[in-house]
Amino acid sequence: MENIETMPKQIRVLLFDLGGVLIELNDLSTLLHLDGDEMPINKLWSDWLSSPAARAFEMGISTKEQFADKYIEETNLPIKRNEFLNAFTQLPKGLYPDAHRLIERCRDRYFIACLSNTNALHWQRLTHEMGIDGMFDQHFASHLTGKLKPDRESFEHVLQSLNCDPSAILFLDDNEMNVKAARSFGIIAYRTEGAQEAEKILEKIGILTKP
Repeated sequence: MENIETMPKQIRVLLFDLGGVLIELNDLSTLLHLDGDEMPINKLWSDWLSSPAARAFEMGISTKEQFADKYIEETNLPIKRNEFLNAFTQLPKGLYPDAHRLIERCRDRYFIACLSNTNALHWQRLTHEMGIDGMFDQHFASHLTGKLKPDRESFEHVLQSLNCDPSAILFLDDNEMNVKAARSFGIIAYRTEGAQEAEKILEKIGILTKP
């Protein structure tokens, strides 16, 4: 856990990433039955961040079929469209065990929002199966806003929508690039993995009282 200072008293908004913070993810390479000979597992996700097909789908400007066909083409995956889409849909494994409790501990004192790079396939599962809808006061889902982290437009949209000073927002994300982007706006941001670690960070900086 990185060095954390006492939190300023002006924090009004807690902004959570979903995948990797509140939502546990399956390993896509395992879901696709890939091994190191077909595609290095670490390369699969590094390619994701710069994939035009992935960006278009998570900005809500392509269909799932267009996404699958283009992503398979970009990465030379040795699979068919339906196999890829079936596996990709199962990427969100479920809420971390402590996720609901964490949000409930924060709800009385703070406005709770999520900022997530996501898509229509995953969002349906997050809302219908995992109950994300009822956990937050506001959602900033990339396929609905058309804006992706760590792009500046994503954070500008959040600030405009919430109409508050950046220093009044605390943001937790599992991707260092997103954390750095948020900090460039003056948002207080920390990298964290999983709900349990997120809860410890919030306790350490005084957002939550230790039980």
